Amino acid sequence: MGTIITLTTDLGLTDAYVAAMKGVILSINSEAKLIDICHCVKPQNISQAAFVLGTAYQFFPPKTIHVVVVDPGVGTERRAIVLRTPLADFVAPDNGVLSYVIRPFSHQPTADNTNQQQIELAPELEAVAITKPQFWRSPVSPTFHGRDIFAPVAAQLSLGFPLTDFGDIINSVTVLPLPHPHWTPDGKLVGHILHIDSFGNLITDIKSDDLSQTGQSITIEVGNQLITGLSRTYAEGKGLLALVGSSGHLEISLKDGSACARLDAEVGDEVRIGQQPGGNR
Repeated sequence: MGTIITLTTDLGLTDAYVAAMKGVILSINSEAKLIDICHCVKPQNISQAAFVLGTAYQFFPPKTIHVVVVDPGVGTERRAIVLRTPLADFVAPDNGVLSYVIRPFSHQPTADNTNQQQIELAPELEAVAITKPQFWRSPVSPTFHGRDIFAPVAAQLSLGFPLTDFGDIINSVTVLPLPHPHWTPDGKLVGHILHIDSFGNLITDIKSDDLSQTGQSITIEVGNQLITGLSRTYAEGKGLLALVGSSGHLEISLKDGSACARLDAEVGDEVRIGQQPGGNR
């Protein structure tokens, strides 16, 4: 069966870890189509992996299987799960790495803190805890569940095994406290840097819909720099610019350079949207 299986990991490209996972999958289903989403997630950075996956999975055909291995808790009591959505299946540790996948289906607010939390699954979603060792490689390494549990489960799933064959049904999963923009009393929209891509662009949690409420004549404040107005492309103007990128999020970019390096920016830093003098909301 030529099912598409994607891989998102923090395993890098200089070791054999990713190749080992692919070998396991192809040994079980030689017709599987393997697609790499990203293997350069910063080591153990669950929130980055969640964002990267969230920007990519929706563009794959229905019934794609997405394997995510960013797993600081590998070998501990943390759960391994299979999550089924109307669009795709996800095989991953239950550590919040599927937060952006789950968010569109959840009306339950996440806590306003830095801790993970359990939320109940929406009716459109199904999930099981992976507890049936007959679908795993043996012996299982306590340091490489990507190869010995997640990869073989994804391969068996691609062969048509029912979801419940892999373990016990669960009704809640772990999510991260995803940041979101908010309005200040003085009328500014305050967002946060979610992700810094390989070009040094600063991708924020402010979306195009949020900007539609700010009016046309805006300023964007990040660090100690002020950007006036929005650009349409990365090639416009000189120096720092702001635009809505392909993910639908507001980005801060530097023409012919890295906005991250110029601003010494980090994930979590604030970005403030205000009005130009004389502008109207």
